[in-house]
Amino acid sequence: MGRVWFIGAGPGAPDLLTLRGARLISEADVVVWARSLVHEGVLEHAREGAEVIESSSLPLEGVRKVYERAAAENLKVARIHSGDPSLYGALMEQIELCEELGIGWEIVPGVSSLGAAAAALGRELTVPEVSQSVILTRRAARTPMPENESIPRFAAHGTTMAIFLSAARPRALQEELLAGGYPPETPCAVVYRASWPDERILECPLRELAERIRGAGIKRQALILVGPALAAGGRRSRLYSPDFSHMFRRAEGEDGT
Repeated sequence: MGRVWFIGAGPGAPDLLTLRGARLISEADVVVWARSLVHEGVLEHAREGAEVIESSSLPLEGVRKVYERAAAENLKVARIHSGDPSLYGALMEQIELCEELGIGWEIVPGVSSLGAAAAALGRELTVPEVSQSVILTRRAARTPMPENESIPRFAAHGTTMAIFLSAARPRALQEELLAGGYPPETPCAVVYRASWPDERILECPLRELAERIRGAGIKRQALILVGPALAAGGRRSRLYSPDFSHMFRRAEGEDGT
């Protein structure tokens, strides 16, 4: 009855595709990808003779036709998603479609743009005694947000926030972050197209966030990071402290040394 693999292509650089993802793309009869979001280099793994469908202009109904044909002809489909499919990937509606059609499916995780953005910045997002939580969210726009998931409510926690799909209205975003309780000097970073050849990084305090985003002309494909963990430095991790015991190592002095 056919099979669909939902494959995370990673944030952009084609060599951040996982080994499993590359293998399954090479086994697929049909490869569906979006040129606007996925680097064309991942198609190098497609086998000769595979059908490649560019999906930027396809609604779900267009993808349905591909899955219906896969079910009828017992085809293997590699549906390539940017980043990791579990984050803002419009994944569940496709899974429900596969189950309706009786097609087997599998999710293949990918490197998120969050990890790529942190790597580009050279920052750990969970610094001991500074920030031990990361909130992944977005602003309400044409896609509404649940009432209890607004930017100000999340900002009240004062921890690291990773804000997706929200660069188009930077002034409103800045106001909401300030209203939630972040001080104006809170470190911020904007990573545009993390790991792509044209990657750009902006770093500034929150009070300058909107001005810097507008000045750079960034409106999409950017991840905005906010929080105290973005500042240089922090507390040492207890995990590697000589006076910290765990199941693989005893603290200095505990065994008489």
